[in-house]
Amino acid sequence: MDYKEIVNHYPDFPIPGIDFIDILPFLSNKQAFSHLIGDLAAAVHCPNIVTVEARGFLFAAPLLTQSDLVQNIVPIRKKGKLPFAEGDLREVKIMKEYGADQVFFRVSDIAAGKPEGDTFYLTFFDDILATGGTAIGIAEELNRTVIHLDGKDYKVKVKEFVFLVEFPELYDHARLESIAPVKSFVKIDGK
Repeated sequence: MDYKEIVNHYPDFPIPGIDFIDILPFLSNKQAFSHLIGDLAAAVHCPNIVTVEARGFLFAAPLLTQSDLVQNIVPIRKKGKLPFAEGDLREVKIMKEYGADQVFFRVSDIAAGKPEGDTFYLTFFDDILATGGTAIGIAEELNRTVIHLDGKDYKVKVKEFVFLVEFPELYDHARLESIAPVKSFVKIDGK
């Protein structure tokens, strides 16, 4: 299936100079959505998926029922969106295509997942890869994280990046791929 035909393109949204790719048409096309979830399930090689609000949630959550491998979704949210116990919340400073931002994750959400040996391996999933600032910032913070569980310390490692859409000309391939391999389903070339 050619997913590029499903997405819509809105130049200069939300601000001039930004090209917005709308993936929400997948939600009004049952066949395309079902096919995409199957392809996502095949692309994910970790039992734990970390994903960014809000559109990432829409596509990652079905993997809990459609993939025998996926056991856990770790949500990344904006400030004030995750209730937390003391010491559980981690802040991540990111640079998006239209400015600096911050997002958060809970260590307990990772610990609820499934480790392999002494490591919680994660698939980082997001809808759009533009400059890579969100993915790099989150992945670097996750890779510095240690989970203390049942008297043991576990490393956290982003093993792969999966995106619905990428703008290959906008991000630093070497920097992102030095963290983990990158896969996407749609590539949008520059203007």
